[in-house]
Amino acid sequence: MFIQTEPTPNPRVLKFLPGREVAPLGARDFRTIDEAAAASPLAEALFSLEDVEGVFFGEDYVAVTRGDHGDWSEMKPAVLTTMMDHFISGAPVLLAASGDAGPQVEDDEVVAEIKALLDSRIRPAVAQDGGDILFDAFDRETGVLSLKMRGACAGCPSSSATLKAGVEQMMKHYVPEVTRVEQAA
Repeated sequence: MFIQTEPTPNPRVLKFLPGREVAPLGARDFRTIDEAAAASPLAEALFSLEDVEGVFFGEDYVAVTRGDHGDWSEMKPAVLTTMMDHFISGAPVLLAASGDAGPQVEDDEVVAEIKALLDSRIRPAVAQDGGDILFDAFDRETGVLSLKMRGACAGCPSSSATLKAGVEQMMKHYVPEVTRVEQAA
């Protein structure tokens, strides 16, 4: 098995491409070993490595976030070994009962349009950098759209520029009800 790696715009995040599906039913973000233990044997194993602070599963990649004091030249071999051992074992990436989809609420027309634009144009571009952007809220009175950044995008030095220069401009162009885009807390 060969796992490729790619840098991301966030120097603390490295993207690992195992050449197979990782999370085909939707991206998953793990910020703690407790979250991982309840949902993913692979994420739990990665968190057990020194200096791993986050694990994000995209459709066909794993983005690992290191701590401020970690060094990829030292961490990368351990992450690769852990991932290879997991995939070779045949264990599932996600446990069957795990999922972070809450109750589904029907969206109004503007929110549906925002989500469609996120899914068709923005999320695929951000996934190339090992991250994800999710709809959080839309305030119809002010036109403020709140988005949640995950994976390599969470804490990335260029995430605010991505939101303002890229996402906000596109949203304003295609969804005139949007006046501003903010990162959700």
